[in-house]
Amino acid sequence: MEGNLTAITEFIFLGFFDLQDLRPLLFILVLLIYLVTVIGNSLIVAVTVADLVLQSPMYFFLRNLSVLEICYTSAVIPKTLSDLLSERQAISFLGCAAQMYFFLLFGNSECCLLAVMSYDRYVAICRPLRYSLTMSRKVTVSLAAAVWIAGNMVALEQTVAIFTLPFHGPNTIEHFFCDVMPVLKLASSDTSLNDIINALLTVAFIIVPFLLIIASYVGILAAILKMRSGEGRHKAFSTCSTHLITVTLFYGSCFITYMRPSSSGSVDTNRAIALFYTVVTPMFNPIIYSLRNKDVKEALKKLLGWSRTSEC
Repeated sequence: MEGNLTAITEFIFLGFFDLQDLRPLLFILVLLIYLVTVIGNSLIVAVTVADLVLQSPMYFFLRNLSVLEICYTSAVIPKTLSDLLSERQAISFLGCAAQMYFFLLFGNSECCLLAVMSYDRYVAICRPLRYSLTMSRKVTVSLAAAVWIAGNMVALEQTVAIFTLPFHGPNTIEHFFCDVMPVLKLASSDTSLNDIINALLTVAFIIVPFLLIIASYVGILAAILKMRSGEGRHKAFSTCSTHLITVTLFYGSCFITYMRPSSSGSVDTNRAIALFYTVVTPMFNPIIYSLRNKDVKEALKKLLGWSRTSEC
């Protein structure tokens, strides 16, 4: 019987279907935030490449984070902007698979990278004499490569597992992009195995890195409290606070989205949360680091030529 059914060739997004009058305003708002995200993170990449002061492992990982933020938001937002101007918000079957793959690739990689960045801060503060050996160029490049490779392998496996399922209809996604659960709901066969895989991957790529981050910062806090110098404590807190804010924003949205029951939350609530973690959160990375990190702030001034202007 299943062999006689026609496989669907496209999906229709219903994410903004009930917001017809607000679409022009949403388009302008999302576009502005997207431009700030891309330009801001591109500036972070530029200064950490060009400035000799910003060549430590911390800034190498920050550069990778900025690249991930640009790619992460670009996996979703350009299509969303196009849909906000279109009467029919459709995406092809293969286009949906590609969007999901890239979204998972960059999202999973960012989870791992934030854990790596916290370990880097732990070694710098708790093992300062061994820092240059422990976090050598070879080690930092290997850690960054492992982050990207792990994200790629998991994203590929998860995407293939979902899009090899039969899809015969309906084809309407109650979302504005191809996220895992909204697409999986449309499969025309049993998805129990996929649900188990998703639960295991949530543990592996959200909970485990988060626990590693907590463990790193428990060690960092203990080391800071033992410092006798008030200036040393202030510098350590200042260095770690930017990363902690980034972690809180990213993991906060992850936990709200993926750790709560799928039946909870209205369509409006789910849409607002999704807009926050795909549009708003990536914008905060350059803002946080440019405002709270003195070295990045000075490097940005030099890059943009502001330091000369202020001296005159």
